[in-house]
Amino acid sequence: MGKLLRPEHPPSEYLPSDSEYQLSDVDSATKNAAHQTQTSKTNDCTSQESLLQTIRRYPKIVGYVLGLISAFLLLGYDSCVVSTVPSVPEFQKDYGEQFGPNKNHYIIPSLWLSLWNALPSIGQMSGAIAAGSLQDRVGRRWPLGVGSVLSAVAVAVICLSSLPADILTRRVVFLVGSIVQCFSLGMTTAAAQTYISETVPTSLRGPSMALLPAVDMIGQLLGSLVVLLWSGGTSNSSYMVAFNTMWPFWVMPLLVALLLPESPSYLVRKGDLAGARRSLQKLHTASVDSKQLVKDLKQSLETEKGQGQGQKVSYRDCFRDENKRRTTISVFGASMPVFFGTSLLASASYFLQTLGMKAKDSLLMFVLGVALSLVSNGVGVWLISCVGHRRLILVSLSITTVVWLSMGISSCFPGIATAWYAGVCMVVVSVVCSMGAWPASFAVVGETSSLHLRAKTQGLCVVVAELWSLVFSIVLPYLYNSDAADLGGKMGFIYFALGVIIVLGTWWMIPEMKGRNSSQIDTMFKMGLSTRMFRGWSGQVESEDTRVMIRD
Repeated sequence: MGKLLRPEHPPSEYLPSDSEYQLSDVDSATKNAAHQTQTSKTNDCTSQESLLQTIRRYPKIVGYVLGLISAFLLLGYDSCVVSTVPSVPEFQKDYGEQFGPNKNHYIIPSLWLSLWNALPSIGQMSGAIAAGSLQDRVGRRWPLGVGSVLSAVAVAVICLSSLPADILTRRVVFLVGSIVQCFSLGMTTAAAQTYISETVPTSLRGPSMALLPAVDMIGQLLGSLVVLLWSGGTSNSSYMVAFNTMWPFWVMPLLVALLLPESPSYLVRKGDLAGARRSLQKLHTASVDSKQLVKDLKQSLETEKGQGQGQKVSYRDCFRDENKRRTTISVFGASMPVFFGTSLLASASYFLQTLGMKAKDSLLMFVLGVALSLVSNGVGVWLISCVGHRRLILVSLSITTVVWLSMGISSCFPGIATAWYAGVCMVVVSVVCSMGAWPASFAVVGETSSLHLRAKTQGLCVVVAELWSLVFSIVLPYLYNSDAADLGGKMGFIYFALGVIIVLGTWWMIPEMKGRNSSQIDTMFKMGLSTRMFRGWSGQVESEDTRVMIRD
């Protein structure tokens, strides 16, 4: 690692990617990690520092992170508007059909609900895959910028969907706009996650990744408020206003893409050492010797080539050797939010209407849930900095699993009170998960994969998460909608079962990696440490016999 002008700053904090490419075998990796652990104990005060003190040490990086997370503001706002608008009565009248014994009210057919929820997920998967390939070819900035521009195109298509006289055409155009929008969101969020996870220092990595769902929540809150405020109109302006408010949100990620320095690790892999130095100077304060850091990165790259890894990687590499386990953990972490209920929570306003709650009340309940979740997500960012990620996930998911069960039981006694209790349960699930499992799952995804496979792994995580979202989006409307299975609050039993699965999965496969730098995490996976041995690993070099016992 490079020399620093301030010796109290540990090398591993400044450039978490350096040491990873110096791992030629388990012994050298373990010695390197042990040395960094000792250096951290001697020279660093990160473990004793508060989150605020750590932020003050890296002001430039914090500023760029705040810019990058605007991609998740875009994600939260646009996705919330599109998913919440079907609960607006005028939208149901223009895009739905009459239903009931006397055909006295409108609903969106289950088929179109499923298509609007499911096919955009395919668009987001495609965008993430495209971003994963583009990032290794043209860098992290281009996918972020291109995705932002495509988001503006998608908004235009969605706004035009209300113009055709034929209802089928309106539905199809709205669907096309949603798919393009999700493709753009897949590109921007995948690029933002990759940049943050490979560039941010170890001490800020967890809180930075935990900010992503928090900003997503802010976008959802703003979107839900806009839909709520205009939902009472008697013309198509009750939803067209919400569509048009999506225009400004693509501008910020585009500006960030234009101003953001390219990832130093990417530039060194491409041989642009001067560019890497300029990026490091923009990312760090003057206390960092950027010239020395570039030399160390170059040496690391030569070591990587010597190991036969080279600069080019494919998605197949994510499933080789110890990377198979790391990819599995990352994918499981990315899939977690869908399993604890985000798909149902996103359509809570419409779902509660199917239970008998009035449209205005259901929107208010949705807004309340988003607002409270935003506050709890802020608490979650702090918890991520001082509590183990594994523990946060297990505790929060255990609580929400019981809540889902109580909702299912209450649905056995139909009535308006059941609808309100279901709404309360959904708010509680959203709040508890926003404080624990949701931000912690982002931290797990951001710290598990090896750095030279990070772009590809992030793409895979988005694809798998959206694949699950696709399945849930197709199935859920048929389970709870009035013209299908009409399970209503009994959906709580389904999410209770899913909650049990992810709690057991977390206990079995997700290790504790909080506070570990990339070299230490890489070493522990190379050694084949069991899930529960990660937390207590001291970084000491074990004998071959010890390593054999660990693997066994």
